[in-house]
Amino acid sequence: MDGILNSIFSSEAEELYVLDYLAYFMMVMALMTFVTLLFENVPYGRYATTRYGFLVNVKFAWFVQELPAFFVPVYLVFLTPASKTSHLPNQLLLCMYFCHYVQRSLLYPFLIRGGKATPFASFALAFVFCVYNGYLQTRYLSHYADFPSDWVTQPSFIIGGLLWLCGWLINVHSDHILRNLRQPGETGYKIPRGGLFELVSGANFFGEIVEWAGFALAGNSIHSLAFAIFTAVVLASRAVAHHKWYLSKFEDYPTSRKALVPFIF
Repeated sequence: MDGILNSIFSSEAEELYVLDYLAYFMMVMALMTFVTLLFENVPYGRYATTRYGFLVNVKFAWFVQELPAFFVPVYLVFLTPASKTSHLPNQLLLCMYFCHYVQRSLLYPFLIRGGKATPFASFALAFVFCVYNGYLQTRYLSHYADFPSDWVTQPSFIIGGLLWLCGWLINVHSDHILRNLRQPGETGYKIPRGGLFELVSGANFFGEIVEWAGFALAGNSIHSLAFAIFTAVVLASRAVAHHKWYLSKFEDYPTSRKALVPFIF
């Protein structure tokens, strides 16, 4: 540890204890979020309202709120002594994390077409979560995670890595489909078609849930598991809300589609 972190923690054992505590607390937050979302949608996009604060431009909101998920890990991995980054499993897991957030924080916001403004409360909470989770995931992987020397050949890592890749590809492709529903200058909504959208209303959400579930399986830690669970809770709720909205908005919406999981749910 050095710099800021050295002034906060007296030892590595103390910081690891805090990292474990933060992971368990994220699980508690997931449970609280699940209960809350039973009664109200996440107030963003088509559900945005000034009830949760003034509205923030959608491109600005996405760019700023996601930046900590990239720059906090950059500081932790590249600008502090990172004892575990020479190990192949740690390197590959960090690559999975960075691959997602380079796209999500540095590319995705500038590709958005139209889109509704984001309430300040949603924007602020997303910013805080990205700081929190960026520190949790990458500090553990770069400084504390110990894996067997043959971990990358184990079924958990191989299956998890393949799930991560499939989920990431589904997520990126689904975002591409959604983005291209709108022509430049358009802000309305249309029925998404193509890719996994032929089977579910929340193809982008399904992809991201699969992505982080794979990351958790490959990472084999309470930290990655907490992230996967929190992601699943939030995005499953969004998928269900979108599915209900599509069915009420469009008379010709395909009734054979499920909300999130193909053929099941």
